[in-house]
Amino acid sequence: MPQNDPPAEGVGDPSTEDLAEAGVYATAAEGFEHGLVVLAMGRPYWLVRAGDAFRLLVEARGAGEVREELACYERESVGWPPRPRERAPVRGFELATPLLWAALVVGVYCCQCLWPGSLEDAGELDSEAVFGRGEWWRAATALFLHADVGHLVSNALTGIFAFSAVISTFGRARGWIGLALAGVAGNLAIAAVNYPGPYRSLGASTAIFAGLGLLTGRAVRAVLREGTARSWRALLGPLAAGMALLGLYGAGGLNIDVGAHAAGFASGLALGFAAGTAAPRAGEPRPT
Repeated sequence: MPQNDPPAEGVGDPSTEDLAEAGVYATAAEGFEHGLVVLAMGRPYWLVRAGDAFRLLVEARGAGEVREELACYERESVGWPPRPRERAPVRGFELATPLLWAALVVGVYCCQCLWPGSLEDAGELDSEAVFGRGEWWRAATALFLHADVGHLVSNALTGIFAFSAVISTFGRARGWIGLALAGVAGNLAIAAVNYPGPYRSLGASTAIFAGLGLLTGRAVRAVLREGTARSWRALLGPLAAGMALLGLYGAGGLNIDVGAHAAGFASGLALGFAAGTAAPRAGEPRPT
């Protein structure tokens, strides 16, 4: 039976002339580990110190078979055990900046009441103005304008929770950048679909559904990054959830711009998928 501190010569009945070398290892622990493979074959082994290394000796008559088995063990052990993966840092629920956003849109609506029609004429989404006259800013400014108090309250309350979820998931900077890009892209997309015909729209709902798309896209990317054989089935979960919410809240009622909601969701889905990453491995830098 092998000892923790192997002697300088073979241990056992056979003489060293009856033994053959199956491998040389830098440490005794590594030698004992490979010796377990020999024991699993039902054969004895001897671990002999040779200077700073350790020789694994086996009976000469089965040495070739043992070497083949050890070579198979080496190939199967490549990359094992896997490097531990750190979990992504758990962020607290972000509420401060969404509340600031809600205060901003309320302030903009107060300005709309003070100067009726002027802000809408200058900032609402207008496909002819955007693509015909080059007024590209409308794709962004339209996200802060609202038609009436009911429209404002609905979008402000929904936006606070939707944006909080996005920022808590992606981080404050990446979350707001993603919302801005996806919201503007959604407005440009729906305006392009309707151009050269007339199309006008305003409201933050495009950005809200872009946020839903961001969360859905990130969830889909996380499933695919797992690399399991059934990942194509697993990704149906987040996709179905996102589409269900889009249909439930974005496609019903009067004066609902279904196209803008769908465009915002699609833009967020694409951006969330592109920006979504797996949890970093130990020692790898984390995105900020």
